[in-house]
Amino acid sequence: MSNPEGADTAGEPGPPARPARDAATPAPARPALPAPAPATRAVELRHLRAFLAVADEGNVTRAAAHLGLTQPAVSRTLAALERHLGIRLVDRSTHHLALTPEGVAFRDKAAAAVAAFDEALDTGRLRHWPLRLGHAWSAFGPYTTPLLRGWQERYPATPLELLRIDDRTAGLTRGEVDAALLRGPVEAPGLVTEVLFTEARVAAVTADGPLAARTSLRLADLAGGPVVLNTVSGTTTPALWPPEARPAATLTVANTDDWLTAIAAGRGNGVSAASTAAMHPHPGVAYVPLDDAPGVPVLLARRDGPGHPALPKLAALAREIVARG
Repeated sequence: MSNPEGADTAGEPGPPARPARDAATPAPARPALPAPAPATRAVELRHLRAFLAVADEGNVTRAAAHLGLTQPAVSRTLAALERHLGIRLVDRSTHHLALTPEGVAFRDKAAAAVAAFDEALDTGRLRHWPLRLGHAWSAFGPYTTPLLRGWQERYPATPLELLRIDDRTAGLTRGEVDAALLRGPVEAPGLVTEVLFTEARVAAVTADGPLAARTSLRLADLAGGPVVLNTVSGTTTPALWPPEARPAATLTVANTDDWLTAIAAGRGNGVSAASTAAMHPHPGVAYVPLDDAPGVPVLLARRDGPGHPALPKLAALAREIVARG
């Protein structure tokens, strides 16, 4: 007679037998995501690249084409990364693929890790490690040229690269730059910021419109028509106006160029920092001082942790140039 299921024939105690489950009892629900993979199955660079490609393309098929892989391979790699982390990074329940809140948070970390790896293997950068300084618009305002010239004179062996990146942190949280010149409050975690100076605000109005002839304006003068807002890298929101005097309508754009184009076309007016007038002149846009708008702090930001060794020199030079006026 054969041994019953679960019996041990070697005479030593075996694992406890599982209790029988009645056929009518439904099986327990499968968890939404498998448990994290064992520590021996480490995350590799290919997992991060696959996830970033999916995040950037918003589509697994396009991500696969970008990476030169098959769609099933990218799907398996993404699923393996999710299993290892124990969280869902991508929401596949909708027609259009979207990142989960956890995926959005992980994206910046993954991008920074990949950027650091690629930079470490760039032999040209190893010889002359550039200091990458990001900005979304207007750079360092009136101090931009003195900063670039002063850096070149003092530290010629370390190139200072000024990069415009249309992002609220100018590529800093994604690891695309070592430091960034930012305007307004920044909510991104993991950043260290220092206020270097404060800029006045100006109104940006259509050059041939009635407001362009004024010597100064107030926020209420702009609230009667559409206000153009750069919701990606800009600092102006409807909250700049008192609750009882918010703009009648808003038009959202994604970068400074589109912001200027919309204003020049007469689709609305805008608000920006004073240095925008010098750094972004446009024949169809007139800049007029705003009398009752609060100033905009200009920040030097870096990631909290080890970074480019020349960052302290950059901060010191920036402070010195602002102090000179």
